[in-house]
Amino acid sequence: MANITSLSVNGRKLPVNVDSQTSLLTVLRDFLNFTGTKYGCGEAQCGACTVLVDGQMTRSCTMPVGKVASKQITTIEGLEKDGQLHPLQNAFIEADAMQCGYCTSGMIMSGVALLKKNPKPSRAEIVKHMDRNMCRCGTYLRIVKAIEIASGASKEVRK
Repeated sequence: MANITSLSVNGRKLPVNVDSQTSLLTVLRDFLNFTGTKYGCGEAQCGACTVLVDGQMTRSCTMPVGKVASKQITTIEGLEKDGQLHPLQNAFIEADAMQCGYCTSGMIMSGVALLKKNPKPSRAEIVKHMDRNMCRCGTYLRIVKAIEIASGASKEVRK
């Protein structure tokens, strides 16, 4: 099996030396110290491990790093630009959309993927898109609200 010697993560080319069959999640967390991406179910069902690969929502726990070695990977740490949080990160704070916080990075990364594809999604489109992300604390309504705020669809006055 071939080894992967570098990955493009959050706009930077980083050296690694891992087997191509190692999960992207393991490489991100254990080799590159991007610990915002979480291990949840290990079966690509809960969404805690969601990252963007070339802008597409990707479950990193089951993705062999060899399949994404030539692509641009974005983790939750890569959303901040010049000290400013991504609008969806700010909306999560505004909507109080996190409780324990374990699912938050996966929820945000999934929401960012949706907003890239559809900047003005309806509530039904948000719910459908986010359906495969699990929140053990049950803050689903606040998560939907955060995505609505970030898309400008919320009728509430923003702070």
